[in-house]
Amino acid sequence: MKKVFLTALAAATIGIALPAAAQNVAIVNGKPVPKERVDMLQQQLAKAGRTVTPEMQGQLKDEVITREIFLQEAQKRGLDAGDDYKAQLELARQTILIRELFADYQKKNPVTDAEVKAEYDKFAAANGGKEYKARHILVEKEDEAKKIIADVKKGAKFEDLAKKMSKDPGSGQNGGDLDWANPSSYVPEFAEAMIKLKKGEMTPAPVKSQFGWHVIRVDDVREAQLPKFDEVKPQIAQQLQQQKLAQFQESLRKAAKVE
Repeated sequence: MKKVFLTALAAATIGIALPAAAQNVAIVNGKPVPKERVDMLQQQLAKAGRTVTPEMQGQLKDEVITREIFLQEAQKRGLDAGDDYKAQLELARQTILIRELFADYQKKNPVTDAEVKAEYDKFAAANGGKEYKARHILVEKEDEAKKIIADVKKGAKFEDLAKKMSKDPGSGQNGGDLDWANPSSYVPEFAEAMIKLKKGEMTPAPVKSQFGWHVIRVDDVREAQLPKFDEVKPQIAQQLQQQKLAQFQESLRKAAKVE
């Protein structure tokens, strides 16, 4: 494995001061390399969700030493005085500080269990009730839809006609199958016609929507199968956390005086 496998973390550790009396992992060309650099890399990996095993300690040490060698050579060539370096260093400083701002906000404004439960209850209320396993055939003209209804009544298979004639690329090749869904998943005209049907029934007349003309058949009806609260709690908490952070960011933009 190349020694530079951790270089993607370099920006996150630029410019961080270390104690002068720190324990050293090595001395490179007479300059001590403090152990805190290894600790910082380990912390960065932990934040990224990676576990540092005892076997990786040697790799971390080698990485820190390698960086010091390259750093000394860059400084020897005067690259740290270049405008490009200074510009990149400033961008890295901004990135780190902004990240710390957001982390600090999230730490001080955690999502509560009550907020998560309230969001779940709102979702359950909107998606409860009945679910429908429906099929449809979508065509451009009303006359086409009427002919499909007539053909089905004469014995033609709904699924075969859907594969042949439906303009809906998502369901057409599957015989018009829309799988299980809540009526709220569909446009109002479609939903209103669908919920009037009983299991096995087809719309007696074409249904017009913004997409064209539909022929709808309901294959089955059941009570909504909602995920249990504990199953989706982590996802809801993450979503709410992102929403809170977005609101915080927007409040700072609105409060800022930009000329």
